[in-house]
Amino acid sequence: MTASTTSTGEGHHHHRTRRAARVDPLAALRAPGDPPRDVYLTGTVFLDIVFTGLDSAPVRGTESWARGMGSSPGGVANMATALARLGLRTSLAAAFGDDHYGEYCWDALEQGEGIDLTASRTVPGWHSPVTVSMAYEGERTMVSHGHEPPPEEPAPAHPPFARAAVASLTPGERAPWIAQAASRGTRVFADVGWDDTGAWDLAGLADLEHCEAFLPNAEEAMRYTGASCPRAAAHALTEHVPLAVVTLGADGAYAVDRRTGETAEVPAIAVEALDPTGAGDVFVAGFVTGTLAGWPLADRLAFAGLTAALSVQEFGGSLSAPGWSEIAAWWRKVQSVEGQDPGALRRYAFLEALLPHEETAPWPLRRAVPTIGFRRSA
Repeated sequence: MTASTTSTGEGHHHHRTRRAARVDPLAALRAPGDPPRDVYLTGTVFLDIVFTGLDSAPVRGTESWARGMGSSPGGVANMATALARLGLRTSLAAAFGDDHYGEYCWDALEQGEGIDLTASRTVPGWHSPVTVSMAYEGERTMVSHGHEPPPEEPAPAHPPFARAAVASLTPGERAPWIAQAASRGTRVFADVGWDDTGAWDLAGLADLEHCEAFLPNAEEAMRYTGASCPRAAAHALTEHVPLAVVTLGADGAYAVDRRTGETAEVPAIAVEALDPTGAGDVFVAGFVTGTLAGWPLADRLAFAGLTAALSVQEFGGSLSAPGWSEIAAWWRKVQSVEGQDPGALRRYAFLEALLPHEETAPWPLRRAVPTIGFRRSA
């Protein structure tokens, strides 16, 4: 199934001006006494500056001009924004610098996205970490700078009660909040970064024992398990965690649920990738949303893949995350395109009952702004 865009221009719509259709995917499940938050997460917020529309990698000793540029909160903000835009009540614990970058990121997340930052802190005299990302040939190259915040600042000792939490595991390290959250009934979804130690030892991911789901990419899954293919790796991972989801890049995703014996595989949606920044985070957010809503495994995979596919058509990590308006507009659009595979359309028919039916905005949208600090219009 294809729903692609060829635009490479810059974003011109400030995130405050987007009219978003409000959809609560958990509306039917909410009851008195529920946790006040749907998802909790903690980590480092970066200011992301993303250059797109580069014809090739920068060449040493030369100047490259990019056709597009976007600025947005990045790092853990990618995941927090993706969750909030899908209608989940999202709480973020992070350290923010007291510089203009930190103010911008705080305002964009709290005011622009409705993310609960009561567990976050502003650190006096600490400057915000910054990442410059260059997207070309479907890949990205990043340069980052930052300093560690004071150790007591980034996360509260006791995480707020939430239905779910998203954790990024670090080989060889435990994060005490993960066990605390799991002991209170919070469902923990984990991903992992590249193992710079080269050990690829699952025993080093000690907090995996507290997690409900683990969502590595194919390369990570195979290295951790020694399996020769991603599907075998997913099955091997279920010895360590109830639910394993392995992303297969252009081939979609594969999941195994040890508790039910269920497996599911969903192909990727063909899109023209403008900027892959944050797509993995958007995938996890989509999967968490579907899981909390109680959807079947294949629907969760399909939804996660769809949200990730829509995000790579936009600049920037957090500001490219789709909301329900964009998902609805995509669904209307693909049904109107001739020659679609009926089976592929049926794969996404479960969206019909969820989506806002009013016309809320054109699709695709441009959402990342080229710079920060524009004066606000009255």
